[in-house]
Amino acid sequence: MVSLTSTFGTSRKSAQEPSLNLPLDKVSFIILKAREYDVKESDVDPDTGSNAIDDGQTDVLTDKAEDPVREELLGAIRGLNDDERVRLVALAWLGRGTFALDEWKEAIATAKSEHSRRTAEYLLGLPLLGDYLEDGLAMFDEGIVDEADTREGLNSQNEPLGNMRDKPARQ
Repeated sequence: MVSLTSTFGTSRKSAQEPSLNLPLDKVSFIILKAREYDVKESDVDPDTGSNAIDDGQTDVLTDKAEDPVREELLGAIRGLNDDERVRLVALAWLGRGTFALDEWKEAIATAKSEHSRRTAEYLLGLPLLGDYLEDGLAMFDEGIVDEADTREGLNSQNEPLGNMRDKPARQ
């Protein structure tokens, strides 16, 4: 189960700070699907006639035209309204470092003028889309957390959560 959290505490935003205005559940889904899509490799053996079990199910990691992950990702991006798609492009640019947080309005304007058509295809062409989006969310003090993740984390006071079994207790 994936939930959305403010991973950096509960800071109050001033009226001057930019507003994300994107549905976090949709962005979270897009991030997860983008990561699934990013691990795909080009189809190096398109005419293979062997059994998938013999191949260790490696075909699931090949990028094919009828790839269901690609279709889900395209559908999720196309399912956003025009403003949300533009903001998603701007968020990816923010996470990539093309724009800074204080340039958010400029990023949105640029995305609107350059990528208002075929947005989904453009975003799928970014090789680290999931990472860029998550880094962009972090700039807005937002993030996604997988509740099944048991790795060590920090609480709102930047203290370790103490949920690692093999880690000695803090002294």
